[in-house]
Amino acid sequence: MNLVLVFLLSGIIACSRAKSAYKPTPRLLLVSFDGFRADYLKTYNLPYLQDFIKEGVLVEHVTNAFITKTFPNHYSIVTGLYEEAHGIVANAMFDAATKKNFSQFNDVDPFWWDEAIPIWVTNQWQENRTSAAAMWPGTDVSIHNTTPHFFMKYNRSVSFSKRLENIIRWLNSSDPLVTFATLYWEEPDASGHQYGPEDTKNMSNVLQEVDKLVGHLVKSLKVSELWDKINVIITSDHGMAQCSQERLIKLDTCVEPWSYRLIDKSPVAAILPYNETYVYDKLKTCNPNMKVYRKEDIPDRYHYHHNERIQPIILVADEGWTIVQNETLPKLGDHGYDNAFPSMHPFLAAHGPAFRRGYKRKTMNTVDIYPMMCHILGLTPQPNNGTLTNAKCLLVDQWCINIPEAIGIVIGALMVLTTLTCLIIIMKNRTPSLRPFSRLQLQEDDDDPLIG
Repeated sequence: MNLVLVFLLSGIIACSRAKSAYKPTPRLLLVSFDGFRADYLKTYNLPYLQDFIKEGVLVEHVTNAFITKTFPNHYSIVTGLYEEAHGIVANAMFDAATKKNFSQFNDVDPFWWDEAIPIWVTNQWQENRTSAAAMWPGTDVSIHNTTPHFFMKYNRSVSFSKRLENIIRWLNSSDPLVTFATLYWEEPDASGHQYGPEDTKNMSNVLQEVDKLVGHLVKSLKVSELWDKINVIITSDHGMAQCSQERLIKLDTCVEPWSYRLIDKSPVAAILPYNETYVYDKLKTCNPNMKVYRKEDIPDRYHYHHNERIQPIILVADEGWTIVQNETLPKLGDHGYDNAFPSMHPFLAAHGPAFRRGYKRKTMNTVDIYPMMCHILGLTPQPNNGTLTNAKCLLVDQWCINIPEAIGIVIGALMVLTTLTCLIIIMKNRTPSLRPFSRLQLQEDDDDPLIG
C-alpha cells in the first residue's frame, strides 16, 4: 500500500512539474494604422479600441523618430534604430554614389533596406521560426536575402478585411507555426492629409471606420481561438498637423530652381545643392518659419547626421507650415515635422498573455518597441537604439516600479527597520523585575528551620 502511494505521489509531482514547465510558443501580431495621432483617442468616441485598451495596456504618446514620415518610422518600429542607423531616412531618397532613387513607387531594391535587419528576418533566422506580413512597408523586399515566409505585395486597393483574412489563415494553418506577423492599413493617414485633423466631422467618420476595423480584428481573433493565445500590438508611425494656404513657404521666391535638386518634400525638405554655400545662404534668409541646416549642423536630438543618404541641406518647416517650390497648398494635413511636437506622436495599445491588464503609461520611444517585441518572442535582438527598460511596466514578466513608488517603499522600509531597532534597544535596556516567589537562601548563621 505504501509503495502504491509513493508511485501515485511521484506521478502527481511529475505531472505538475511538467505542466509548470510547459510554456506555449510566444506569438505576436503587430498592427499599424498609419497616421493615427495620439490625441484622436481622447477627441473621438472609439468604443472598440477603448475596449481593447481596457483589457490591455496603453502608451498615450509614443515619441517617434525624426523625420516623422511613413517609411522611416515603420522601419524604426521593426529595427529599433534611428533613421540615420537603419538607412530609410525619408519617403524619397537619392544615393549619390550609385545614382539610385527611392520612392514609395520604387522601394523594393534591397540596397535601401540592407543597412538594418528587421524583426521578421531575425524571427526566421532564429530557431526556424516563421513570419507573415500583410503590406507592412519593406516586407515585400528581400532584405538580407530573406522575406517573410508569407507576405502580400503592397496593393492599396486590397481591403483591410482581405489583409486580415490572410493573416488569420497564416496564423492558424502554417507549419511551422507563424510566431510573428504584421498588418498595415493606410487610414486614418490618407484622410488626415485630405481633410486635416481639425476637420472633426470628416475625421470622426474616418476614425469610426478605423475603430470598426479594430472590432473586426478582435472578433476574428476570437472566432479563430487566437485571442487569448497571441499578443497584439496596435500602434502607428506618426500623427498629423493641420496645414493652411496662409502658411506656405515658396522656395522659388528665395533661390533659383536650377541651383538645386529637391529630393524629399515638405515639411522636411531634402536639398541637393549644386553650389552648397550659395544655396545655403539664399535659403537661410528665406522664411522665418523654416529652419535651414547644413547636414553637420542638424541638432543631435534628431539623430539625423550619420548617413550618406541625408542630403547636404535639410529644411524643417515650423508646425503647420508647408514647403513648396511654387505650388498651391497640396494637402490640408501633413506630418514629418519635429518629433517633439505632440501632434506628431502616435499611441501604442497592446493585449495578450505577455501584457498587463488595465495599465497606462504616459510615453515611450518608437525605438523601444523593437526590444520589447524581441523579449516577448524570446529573440536575441540585433544592435539597436531602444531599451527594454522603458517598456518593462507593460509586461507581466517584468518587475516594474516607478520612482515615487520606489521612494515610498524605501522610506517605509526604513521606518519599519527604525521601529524594530528602537524596540530591540528598549527591550535590552529594560531592568528585569524580581520573581515574586523566589526561594529563600539560608545563611550559615541562620537557625535550623523547624521541622513539623
